Formats: sequence, C-alpha cells, structure tokens
Amino acid sequence: MAEKLSVLVPVFNEEKNLTACLESIRDIADEIYVVDSFSTDKTLEIAQSFGARIEQHAYVNSAAQKNWAIPRCSYEWIFIIDADERMTPELRDEVKAQLACPNGPDLDGYFVVRRNFFLGGEIKHGGWETNDCQRLFKRSMGRYAERDVHADVRVYEGAVPTGKLGKSGHLKAKLDHITCALDGLNRYFQRFNRYTTQAAERYHREGRKPYIWNFFLHPGWEFFKMYILKLGILDGIPGLAVCSFCSFTRFVRYVKLYARIKQGLPPPSSYSEGTTTSRDIDGASDAKKKTDANA
Repeated sequence: MAEKLSVLVPVFNEEKNLTACLESIRDIADEIYVVDSFSTDKTLEIAQSFGARIEQHAYVNSAAQKNWAIPRCSYEWIFIIDADERMTPELRDEVKAQLACPNGPDLDGYFVVRRNFFLGGEIKHGGWETNDCQRLFKRSMGRYAERDVHADVRVYEGAVPTGKLGKSGHLKAKLDHITCALDGLNRYFQRFNRYTTQAAERYHREGRKPYIWNFFLHPGWEFFKMYILKLGILDGIPGLAVCSFCSFTRFVRYVKLYARIKQGLPPPSSYSEGTTTSRDIDGASDAKKKTDANA
C-alpha cells in the first residue's frame, strides 16, 4: 500500500497563481494543506474549491512559516510547493513511484531541480539551471534551516533540528517555477523589497558592516559571474534581467544595512523575530491602519 502524501502550499494573495499550482498536484495529494497568511484576494476561495485544508498563520519569513506548518501536516510524507510552482507530469509519476515502494521511499528526503521561468523565458544558464531544493521528505525528520530568506529543508536522523543529518537523494524529474510572469514584475519587486530587507536584517544580526567595496565589488562580481562566466548572456533579455536583478540585490542589501546602522536600530534578536514582518515591509500593515482609522 502506497504511503499517503500531504502537499503543503504556503500562500498570500496568490489568486493569479494558485489554480494552476493546485491543478498540478490534485491527483497526487491525499491532503492539500494550504497555510495562508491572511490573504485579502480570492486565494481562500480557490483553495476551498480544491477541497484544501486551510489554516491561517501570521507570516514573518518563509522558513518560520513552513516550520510552523510542517508538524501540522496529516501524513508522514510531505511535498512542499509554492503557489508559483507547478508539478510536471513526470515529477508526479516519480513521486508516486517512490511512495508506492513496498516500504516507502528508500531515503529520508529528496531534492528536486527547478526549471525557472522569467518574463516568459526559461532560464537555462547563469547558475539557475542547477537550482535544486529538498521538497519531498518525512514530516518527523524535516525542518527548514533557521534563515530569513532562501532557506532549505534539512532532514535529521536524531533530534530535529539538531541531530545527525539523514539520507537525501535527488529526483530526476523537474519542478517548474514561474519566478516572474510577463505581467508579474510588480509582484516580483514586492518580493525583492521584502527579501532585501530581511537579508539586511540578517547581515545586521551577524554583525556585518557596509564597507565601500561591498557596494561595488559584490554586485559587480555577481553580474560578471552569472552573465559571463555562467553564460546568462545566452538567455536573452530574460537572462539579462535575472543577472541584473541578482546583482542589484547585492547592492540594495548593503544600502539597507547602511540605513539600519545609521538609524541606530538594534540588530534583530533571531531569524524568526525580525524587526519588521513581511506585512510591514509590504506596507500592508500601514494600509490596514489607514482603513481602520477611516472606518
């Protein structure tokens, strides 16, 4: 008898992406578990139409949100997918085959390589072609690393999250990631603002200083490495945009770190308790205060 699978989908205002995401997992998930950080669009209606189990939880950062949700999944095997990702038919078949093994999957967790799409084009170079992340794993063994942004799952044989690391492998099929659709630049820059703020907070917590060369050497090297050495130039305008934005990210992180220090702000105490929440960064908290004041 095949192992049952919970598919965890963290969301916030994902009405444009969510339908295609849930369609891609509908026939493999024994449970669709949607964790929503208080969406204000039709996200919840879409999730309900797919029969998802929905819980809401305040979002500080991606790792903290998912670590809250993982123990709440119903089944031992979990696949985590973001709303802007799609399971390919090949990936569904491979996951099903693993779950159907007589004693369940051979390993404790599995990495998946993502095919990233930006402004309608697939990014095949620049380092993004090897973008893998651990998404299929045992609920009792997996937790995200305590990191503000771009954290990944680790599986542990012993105590979670401090024990000896468990055994992980790679699935062959790929996961499609719509990093930025042609009409998604506004949303992309909203995430860009959030991630650079959280990265600056992490730098501050780690005691880093914004030296003048950080503003030139780090962004310049990032662009040269991605666009020239790793052949991002071959991906056309989408590739140029990706390399430029990744380079600019480095610059903005240090500008925000500089601004924090000049304001005399204290370093955040931990990754899950940043000085600003994602809603504060996005301006949603201010918007709500104005709405409440006008009510």
